[in-house]
Amino acid sequence: MALMDFIKKQFIDVIQWTEEGDGTLAWRFPMAGMEIQHGASLTVRESQMAVFVNEGKVADVFGPGMYKLSTQTLPVLTYLKNWDKLFESPFKSDVYFFSTRQQIDQKWGTPQPITIRDADFGAVRLRAFGNYAFRVADPKLFHTEISGTRERYTVADVDGQLRGLVLQNISQAIAASGIPFLDLAANQLKFAEALSAQLSPAFAAIGLELEGMTVQNLSLPEELQKILDQKIGMGMVGNDMGKFMQYQTAQAIPGMVTAGGGGGGSGIAGDAMGLGAGVALGQVLAQNLAQGLNPAAQAAATAVAAPVAAVGIKPDEVMATLEKLADLKVKGILTDEEFAAKKAELLKKLV
Repeated sequence: MALMDFIKKQFIDVIQWTEEGDGTLAWRFPMAGMEIQHGASLTVRESQMAVFVNEGKVADVFGPGMYKLSTQTLPVLTYLKNWDKLFESPFKSDVYFFSTRQQIDQKWGTPQPITIRDADFGAVRLRAFGNYAFRVADPKLFHTEISGTRERYTVADVDGQLRGLVLQNISQAIAASGIPFLDLAANQLKFAEALSAQLSPAFAAIGLELEGMTVQNLSLPEELQKILDQKIGMGMVGNDMGKFMQYQTAQAIPGMVTAGGGGGGSGIAGDAMGLGAGVALGQVLAQNLAQGLNPAAQAAATAVAAPVAAVGIKPDEVMATLEKLADLKVKGILTDEEFAAKKAELLKKLV
C-alpha cells in the first residue's frame, strides 16, 4: 500500500509564475497533493521574487534567475532545522511569488475637506487628489505583515490601507515642509515632494517602496481662492501680507465713496463724509497692520491718518476736498468719471 501511495505521488519539476496583468502582488504556487522533486528548477523572472516557506517560517528569498533546487545550490538559513536535508528526498514547502514591478496610477484623494494649520491663515480647509506608484521591495516583510498565506493578494486588497496612509500624512507633510500654504498651493510639485517624504517610512514598514507621488489638483475654499487670485494680480512676491492688506483696503475705498454719494439729500456733504471715512478707514487698517510688523511704519501711518481724518464738510474746506479727490485720481483709486462727477459738484459749491 505504501508503495502504491508513493507511485501515485505527483512531483513538481518546474516552479514558475507568469503574471496575468491583473494587479496581483503575491501568488502562492499550487502545492496540493504534490511535492517538489530533488533537482527541480525554480525560475524567477525579472520584476519577480520568490519566497520559500517551510513549517510556517520564511526559509529563503530568491531574486530573478533560474535555480536548481539541491543542497549544493540552495541558500540555507541556519535557524531552520533540517532545511538542507529536505532536498535528499521529495519535500513539500509553500512557494510564494511576488511581483516587484511598479504599480502605477494608483489614485488618492480627500473625500471630505481636511483642515490644516498654516502660518499665514491659521487654519485652512482643502481638498486634493492625485496618483502615486509603488512596488513590493521586501517580499519577506510584506508576506509576514500583509499578504500572509492567502492564495492571491492584489493591489485592490491593499488599496484602502494605502489611501488611508496618504490622508493621514497630508497635514504632517505640509507642517514638515515649512512651506506657507499659498506657496504650496501654487507649487504642487513641492506639495508632492513633501507628501512623498512623509509617506516613504510608512510604506517601508510594510515592505513597500513609494516610487512616485503626484498632486493633480488642490482645491481651496472660495474665499481663500479669491485672496490667492488677488495676490497674484498685484504681483506680490513672497509673503508680504502687509502690502497685500493695503492693496485690499485701496480696492475697497472707491465703493465707500460711491456709497457715501448716494445718500439722497446729503449732497456734497455726504460725498465728502463718505470719502473722508473711507480714506480714514484705510489709514486705520494700515496703522493696525503696522503693529507687530514695523514700529516705524506704525508711526508713519498714524501721522498720515490724522490730517486725512480731519477732512470736513464745511464750505471753506471744499478746495481741500477737491485736492484730496485729485490725489486719489492720480493714485488710481478714483476713475476719471468718478473724479469728474465729484469735481463738478464741488465747483457748484464755490459759485
